[in-house]
Amino acid sequence: MRLNAFLARAGVASRRSADELIKAGRVTVNGEPGRLNTVVGAHDRVAVDGEDVARQRLRYVLLHKPAGVVTTARDPHGRPTVVGLVPSEPRVVPVGRLDADTTGALLLTNDGQLAHRLAHPRYGVEKTYVAEVEGDPDEAALDQLREGVELEDGRTAPARARRLGRRRVELVLHEGRKHQVKRMLAAVGHPVTGLHRSAYADLELEGLEPGAWRDLTDREVEQLRTTGPPRP
Repeated sequence: MRLNAFLARAGVASRRSADELIKAGRVTVNGEPGRLNTVVGAHDRVAVDGEDVARQRLRYVLLHKPAGVVTTARDPHGRPTVVGLVPSEPRVVPVGRLDADTTGALLLTNDGQLAHRLAHPRYGVEKTYVAEVEGDPDEAALDQLREGVELEDGRTAPARARRLGRRRVELVLHEGRKHQVKRMLAAVGHPVTGLHRSAYADLELEGLEPGAWRDLTDREVEQLRTTGPPRP
């Protein structure tokens, strides 16, 4: 695998941050300076700042994110983070983000290759949200969501939308823009007052209380590897 992917899988840094470490000359492979196009094999020795980097076993964790927890590995303001809610070894990082006040399904892993695939819009990985909103959306508002909404960063892709009850809407998206659900619902006249992600791909939260987590099964991991085939 490429050197930046190896460092990400080992929990050293994200791929982007790993690229910066490599360009700064802080990474060696078998004693020689690593390069952005260096490929690491099973028997190669990788070091950062002279310290050997150990290979970590891959781990995949589904967390029921509670409100008030930020989706980062560390927070400069000292707020609790999702990484602090899951086992520290091997180190895993969140795939995508949920706002601090948003609850629900969050995947964490040290498999950089899978994380990159899941985050790429090309594969159309679906996320299901349940939103509490102001007002009571009618079919006209739902139709706007289904057709796509014009936002300041461009028109959204069509979403699946349905009314769950008074002031409650379910949205299924395959995009991942910042604050997208909140912006879409505000754009159709129904600002969000509470947001919960009930499912990520086919992963649901059955049996998980807020703050609880579980490891994915091998079958679930394999399904994530094949979910959302590339669009033609």
